[in-house]
Amino acid sequence: MTLAADRGGMRGEDGFTLVELIVVLAIITTLLALAVGFHSSARERAGDATARSNLRVAVPAIESYRADAGTYSGMTLAALRATYSPGIHGFEILSADDAGYCIRAVSAGRAWYKDGPDGDLTTTACS
Repeated sequence: MTLAADRGGMRGEDGFTLVELIVVLAIITTLLALAVGFHSSARERAGDATARSNLRVAVPAIESYRADAGTYSGMTLAALRATYSPGIHGFEILSADDAGYCIRAVSAGRAWYKDGPDGDLTTTACS
């Protein structure tokens, strides 16, 4: 007796139904969307951390410059690298005068600022 005869003449079912395949594709699509969202969020947070770190690393060199020169005026990135910290990078000096300075670091398209010497790190441009 054959297999077809055991099942009353019906063919055996092999494979998946269309509904099962659609459900699996929906689950995979949802998981992929979540993964892409987490990845882009992680990249943004990493860029922010890099920019903030670059600013924090620059502050001791800037303060050393002021201690030696008596002012922030005339401070340049080249002078800071040459005299105080050759490894500083990833930021620019927007302004510097007798009372303070403004520096900016950009990473992943987002800018962070420090309005020094007493200002916090913010995404708001220096005043």
